[in-house]
Amino acid sequence: MSSKASKWHGRIEGAAAHCAVPGCRTAGEYRAPLSAGDFDGPGEYLYLCLDHVRAHNARYNYFAGMSPDEIEAAQSPIAGWERATRAFASAGAGPSPPWNDFADPLDAISARFRPGMQRVRPDRFTTGERHALDVMGLNEEADRMALRRRYSELVRRYHPDRNGGDRGFEGKLGEVIEAYNLLKGSSAFAT
Repeated sequence: MSSKASKWHGRIEGAAAHCAVPGCRTAGEYRAPLSAGDFDGPGEYLYLCLDHVRAHNARYNYFAGMSPDEIEAAQSPIAGWERATRAFASAGAGPSPPWNDFADPLDAISARFRPGMQRVRPDRFTTGERHALDVMGLNEEADRMALRRRYSELVRRYHPDRNGGDRGFEGKLGEVIEAYNLLKGSSAFAT
């Protein structure tokens, strides 16, 4: 039996000399399962010609013998997703490994498995940069785009050309410009 693939999907050249349907003299080049239904493994096959395998496939009904509820469950787009799954570990790591009891004087490995451990985030800003953020009216979560937007808003507010020539805000404008120049060069706002 040859298993050479051809342009016809499912065709097995040289599989059988004749179609398994009595009286048909055409070559049986297509496999069809001998019995429909539940089977475990490769099963038994008939070798049929193209016309008879099409007729065989047309009679096949996957849903035969199923109730309407079973058919609906089989066709559901979320079929299989309703099963319970195991929960993920809350700290991102499972139980401690068996080798956790070895000496770790720097606590380099076992600290990862300590429950409830909070990771310390390094300070993003220096004291001067925090003061500049206060001048700008920004919090530490601000990004470069928020910094630029706030700067242009404050310059428009405090510039004498925009507020009718009132020079009372020149000191505040100077603080805003100084704070912006400090923050735009900060490593926290680096691209």
